[in-house]
Amino acid sequence: MKRLVAPDPYTEAGWRRSCFTVIFGYDTRAGRAFDVVLIVAILVSVAVALLDSIEHLHQRHGRLFLAIEWGFTLAFTAEYLLRLLIVKHTLRYARSFYGIIDLLALLPTYFTLLFPGAHALVVLRVLRILRIFQILHLNRYILETGLLLDTLQRSWRRIVIFLLAILAIVTIFGAVMFLVEGREHGFTSIPVAMYWAVVTVGTVGFGDIAPATPLGRLIASLLILIGYGIIVVPAGIYSAELFSSLRGHRDARRCEACGLSGHEEEARHCRRCGGKLP
Repeated sequence: MKRLVAPDPYTEAGWRRSCFTVIFGYDTRAGRAFDVVLIVAILVSVAVALLDSIEHLHQRHGRLFLAIEWGFTLAFTAEYLLRLLIVKHTLRYARSFYGIIDLLALLPTYFTLLFPGAHALVVLRVLRILRIFQILHLNRYILETGLLLDTLQRSWRRIVIFLLAILAIVTIFGAVMFLVEGREHGFTSIPVAMYWAVVTVGTVGFGDIAPATPLGRLIASLLILIGYGIIVVPAGIYSAELFSSLRGHRDARRCEACGLSGHEEEARHCRRCGGKLP
């Protein structure tokens, strides 16, 4: 049988092909070295942004941090433009997952020219280290992540219905607490009381607003019990759907020799007859 080989994303010879091998390649020494340098630069640039957010460091070394950040930004911009130049399908790469992440890593620094507070978004650059999955040949874990997203897509209607029910409970309890406690105890409006109800039903309990009357405390205790009872519902819905997806995925890997199903993802041979799995 003829072996199927994935098409080369860029087949033209020359300097563009050489650059493509280094920038997008993961099996050559030059490609791995480029990726290691890129990941180190990303981590250093994010560390600079974190240090710059510390007030006393910003006052002492703010200009230095700014110069370093712009240096990294210009370097990453040149790298992004080079990626667009050497790929065969420019728009396809620009709209791909990694292409969008590469673009998002650049925009925050340029946005600071218009919105100074946007500098904190530089930490989005850390998403670029997701390329390490390709460098370490861990792409199958990305595929398994797709299974989790598919499960979420199939269960979102039931989760939305649950959230609407929570919204109704929060609205009712918020209105009741506004009537019971009143403005003198911090429940200045129904939206504020609804905020308290959300914090209570989520069993967070910030303590910035608390009931002071015996009836209000009784209602709060009831809401806490309701929260403990329903907080696991979304996880249960998602887990049931995920279990169903995994079972269907395993059933699809049926041994053609004996018909046994339910094999693990990593299995290559049937656990009953030893036949090769599809």
